[in-house]
Amino acid sequence: MSPPVAPPGWSRWLVPPAALSVHLSIGQAYAWSVFKPSLESALDLSGTQSALPFQLGIVMLGLSAAFGGTLVERNGPRWAMTVALICFSSGFLISALGAATEQYWLIVFGYGFVGGIGLGIGYISPVSTLIKWFPDRPGMATGIAIMGFGGGALIASPWSAQMLESFGSDSSGIALAFLVHGLTYAVFMSLGVLLVRVPRPAKTAADGTPAPLEGVQVSANSAVRTPQFWLLWIVLCMNVTAGIGILEKAAPMITDFFADTSTPVSVSAAAGFVALLSAANMAGRIGWSSTSDLIGRKNIYRVYLGVGALMYALIAWVGDSSKPVFIIAALVILSFYGGGFATVPAYLKDLFGTYQVGAIHGRLLTAWSTAGVLGPLIVNWIADRQEEAGKSGASLYGLSLVIMIGLLAVGFVANELVRPVDARHHVPAQKKKEAADVHE
Repeated sequence: MSPPVAPPGWSRWLVPPAALSVHLSIGQAYAWSVFKPSLESALDLSGTQSALPFQLGIVMLGLSAAFGGTLVERNGPRWAMTVALICFSSGFLISALGAATEQYWLIVFGYGFVGGIGLGIGYISPVSTLIKWFPDRPGMATGIAIMGFGGGALIASPWSAQMLESFGSDSSGIALAFLVHGLTYAVFMSLGVLLVRVPRPAKTAADGTPAPLEGVQVSANSAVRTPQFWLLWIVLCMNVTAGIGILEKAAPMITDFFADTSTPVSVSAAAGFVALLSAANMAGRIGWSSTSDLIGRKNIYRVYLGVGALMYALIAWVGDSSKPVFIIAALVILSFYGGGFATVPAYLKDLFGTYQVGAIHGRLLTAWSTAGVLGPLIVNWIADRQEEAGKSGASLYGLSLVIMIGLLAVGFVANELVRPVDARHHVPAQKKKEAADVHE
């Protein structure tokens, strides 16, 4: 499938909605927990078992983004969005069959493995194209799309809950809900497939062919051999670890923090706190990434990492003495978490050019997979050990907060060490010319 080139007069503002149609769909992954109680009761599963489809999905997201990034660059956004549509929707349909026949392994395979491939390819599918359409505002452009991944759960959570209430929470009701999800997302994602276009070459050479790409251009294979790639890998990993450490344990954390005070937090209030964090995550993706277009990528990561460390220090210092301070600091940290995801494609573009930025982004997302394990492990393991030692309340998280501050400091130093890529890693002029020829 060749990349569809925009006709003369095509508005670049039609491309962000195309990207959003995919990201709002695959963002459903963050709403998987809605299905957990029903699956556990209908199929007699433990909490660990019911989490397996989601966990496998995130693993496959990282792997498919890393290994499929070059194919996405070569074949273009329409091909990538089509693959994402087929895999993500098929994952739900296979899961529907698994629920209907009470074969849980089919749900794990469908949602986790097949759907997870759709997550990874869909996540990186619009990045390179958006950056090429918006060379003047790459942070804003990628922020709009990646905001959709953070916001997808805000739509999917109440929608999925309403379906389970209407269809029933037994195996047949779950199967019908999965079926509706698969078909609906197929239609919604197809809007992106039909709408997406790549920009026409802005300049032509003397012979009428597209001019070579200008500026620094580095291939994906060369990028992973540069210190800049691995410094950014550390930056992203540390920033995501700090954010996901709060996000994954948000409700029990705020409950524990104020359990021993005169104003304990109710279950409903804790759920409201989680919703606020999701909103901050989504707002940070567009707000902070757009700000990076004004102040620069290195400066915005100084904010994410430096101010983020101060916010963790504030929580550790104030402890359980001020609920508003705890909530505001957590919201700021989660806005940095979302902003870090949305800004990193533009940071990659600044360092490595647009030649294979989508493929480079895919490989960098292995930092997300690592952080997804590291953050919850730190917070949960330490809290469990402290609880076994007889501690309670805010003291369960004191050491975790100190570790998060240390990780953010490591990320801050890594960001400071980022320098322009050495010329020996740049692609030769002939490859720049070939890249322009395929309108990628």
